[in-house]
Amino acid sequence: MKRDRALPQPPDERTALYERLRWQRQTVRKKTEGLAEADAHRRFLPSPLMTVAGLVSHLRWVEHSWFEVNLAGLPDRGPWTDEDPDAEMKVDGVPLARLLDEYDAQCARSVEIADATALDAVELAPPPGGEPCSLRWVLLHLIEETARHNGHLDIMREFADGVTGE
Repeated sequence: MKRDRALPQPPDERTALYERLRWQRQTVRKKTEGLAEADAHRRFLPSPLMTVAGLVSHLRWVEHSWFEVNLAGLPDRGPWTDEDPDAEMKVDGVPLARLLDEYDAQCARSVEIADATALDAVELAPPPGGEPCSLRWVLLHLIEETARHNGHLDIMREFADGVTGE
């Protein structure tokens, strides 16, 4: 497979993980740049939860859950409940700009927590019944999760106004 451009090799593992996750996080912003507010809340796919705004909110709360709750052992402030486990995706009426700002702030908080944590350190509060994961695993998982949802954002953006690309 041919690369579009040569990427410099990062000096160490932590930097490599941070850079790939940073790139995926920035791609969320790029996928939403210039999108009409109505299109941010439009349902283009069969799932009633799958909107651009809903995915941005979901990504924000995924960051909160993995870094603040699981890794740092802080209280869960997420909007979900047992009765409504998908509440974070129900953001009709919340402006996309606000959701993006909240996502950026949450990502900055995630970086603070990661900076203070060794790559081999494990979660202080893993989910019930789960094996504790290391920061390294969490970073890899967030790269994968954010990339997967960037694919969803790409599809919805193309449906909305034909914009494609990174």
